[in-house]
Amino acid sequence: MKFQDDNIYIERVLKGEVAAFSYLVEKHKEMVFTIAMKVVRNREDAEEIAQDAFLKAYQALKTFKRESKFATWMYRIVYNTAISKTRKKQMELAPLDDIIIDNFTTDEIHESAGRLSDEEQSELINQAIKQLPEDESLLLMLFYKKESSVEDISQITGLSSSNVKVKLHRIRKKLYTELNEQINVKVPAIN
Repeated sequence: MKFQDDNIYIERVLKGEVAAFSYLVEKHKEMVFTIAMKVVRNREDAEEIAQDAFLKAYQALKTFKRESKFATWMYRIVYNTAISKTRKKQMELAPLDDIIIDNFTTDEIHESAGRLSDEEQSELINQAIKQLPEDESLLLMLFYKKESSVEDISQITGLSSSNVKVKLHRIRKKLYTELNEQINVKVPAIN
């Protein structure tokens, strides 16, 4: 389908032809979804963000000053919506993770792991990594298996270097917690 200039559709919407907005949605939906997906890395969340962003754009269309292209304005809305959702999700999850993580020390985990063979330790580590969300296991793989630098990971993922460092720290602690739980199930404490 060949689309007309965005301003034509905007004028039609502003004159009361609500259905004309569907052309803007159709024209920009792929890039809107792509931007949302790059930020949240979750298909369901990206679809929800895309819908929310189009709704926000429709509701704010009267305020669009046309100082930039509609696409630029629209993509900024979706980016901000995705970032907001990501921050909200992080705030909901972060306190719980910190409480769980702080219950174990690294020494306790090393002590428990020492009671297992190398093969058993390797198996437990692989199982624990499989339990992590994809984005977290990707960071671990890039850093440890591919030996990528924090800067390289930052460029690959689009995260800041400091964010990569924080995420790696939290992932390692989460992994330690999971390993400690697995070790205690596999090898009962010696009294």
